[in-house]
Amino acid sequence: MERAVRFIILSVVFFVSQINCQEAILHISNENTNKEYCIVYNQSWTPLSQTLDDALQYPVVNMTSTVLCNPSGVTPDVVKGKALVVMRGDCDFSKKALVAQGLGATALLIASKIPLITPSANATEYAKINIPLALMRYKDFIEAQQVFGEGMQVKLYAPPNPKIDASIVVMLLIAIITVSLGGFWSGACERERMNGDGGGGESKADPKELFLYSPLKVVIFVAMMCGMLVLMYFFYNVMVYAIIAIFCLASASALFSCIDAVMEKLSCPTGSFTIKNCTFSVRSLILAAVCISVAVVWGVYRNEDRWIWILQDFLGVAFCLNFLKTVSLSNFKICVILLSLLLVYDVFFVFITPFFTKNGVSIMVQVALGPDASGEKLPVVMRVPRFSAWAQNLCGMQFSILGYGDIIIPGLMVAYCSRFDVWVNSSKKIYFISCCIAYLLGMIVTFAVMLLSGMGQPALLYLVPFTLTASAVVAACRGEMRQFWAGTTYMVLDSSREPLLPGTNTCIPPSFLQLPASPCCQGRSDGPIEGEIC
Repeated sequence: MERAVRFIILSVVFFVSQINCQEAILHISNENTNKEYCIVYNQSWTPLSQTLDDALQYPVVNMTSTVLCNPSGVTPDVVKGKALVVMRGDCDFSKKALVAQGLGATALLIASKIPLITPSANATEYAKINIPLALMRYKDFIEAQQVFGEGMQVKLYAPPNPKIDASIVVMLLIAIITVSLGGFWSGACERERMNGDGGGGESKADPKELFLYSPLKVVIFVAMMCGMLVLMYFFYNVMVYAIIAIFCLASASALFSCIDAVMEKLSCPTGSFTIKNCTFSVRSLILAAVCISVAVVWGVYRNEDRWIWILQDFLGVAFCLNFLKTVSLSNFKICVILLSLLLVYDVFFVFITPFFTKNGVSIMVQVALGPDASGEKLPVVMRVPRFSAWAQNLCGMQFSILGYGDIIIPGLMVAYCSRFDVWVNSSKKIYFISCCIAYLLGMIVTFAVMLLSGMGQPALLYLVPFTLTASAVVAACRGEMRQFWAGTTYMVLDSSREPLLPGTNTCIPPSFLQLPASPCCQGRSDGPIEGEIC
């Protein structure tokens, strides 16, 4: 069950990329006062002025009694030279715009009772329309009528969004801290397993952990992820709620694991009581109740942008940390296969699929955004509000976002490096530190390309080459490439023998020495005697 949950969550963590907003401001005024409201427009269709002073002013005529799918019942003299406000529904945006333009209107505002979307049309119809068109909330128009009455004047303008925002720095810190802590935790767990119970026990993997060690299984795993993405593309409205429920379950479990590990490290008392021969931990029960409550609160208020992003990021960090601690890649060969396949997967579904979809939007972007009127988004992203976003108080908060996959997948490579440092007894943790630095550089390059290109990027396109190359270079320079490539076999074979660390009194697996194991190592729990080489 736990493995199924991990697979489903991992299958959707790549779906979110950063999308350019097409939001603008509707400035309404009369002789006495003015107020601004959110509107959504299509910059490819009807570009707007970037400043209020440059925007043209139009008197408003209220035609919300019609959806304007045809000109019947509308007198041209009433709407000529004015901004026409009509209701959304029944026909395409382009048809409404052509009718309004034919009647002589100078702008078209479409009032909507459902979530706003970017108005679109067939590319051939864009050139036919030369008046501004935008969607606004119906409740905003009702409020404006109460404030301004019938004598309102409007201006439509779209201030440019700053490309560089401080939220990127916060996002970068979240990513690198999560990857570093997850990798460090994985290495610490590996050291505890190798030390056994106080150094004298057997080294065995936790049965709850998931190890990817077969190339065939990795290929099947990635193929299943592709199928999951396509399935969500066609059945998003149903599956998004399943993903939300799974996220609540998985994040609550991960939060419990993370906090419990910290409390265990701090030697916090557990307390216990027995009911009908069943022993319960007071600390675990209280902690479980708290974690479940946090996940439930997120689930209930998940669409509240103003503050829920803090809770989502908190749960997301816990999920990623627990994932990196419990899911392990057994050797560098598996790392190369998995990360390379996911790189191809990421690039294909972002850059190639637009050539096959009807609307020219990539499958990954379509799944990330969801159907236009759904209102539900996939929760598997880190979100940080844009500090300089001009529309935060109008259209809702603007966010910089990063998918969990851009943390987890390179993080698996970092975690492997951390465990390998333990296997070779690297006191300076050279592999772990080098891979973390490579991840940081890859993230910086990703954000730089995103800012220069003005569009979201598949981060794995940069993170995978950086982390794989840096790890391989370190292994080659230290002369440990053969061991780094092969990794350790005790996880796969579930050997009861402890791997040998150079300079310690434990036994080295043959894969590290490339020699048969000496008989002295077999069946001996205290290691070789002094002067004896295994």
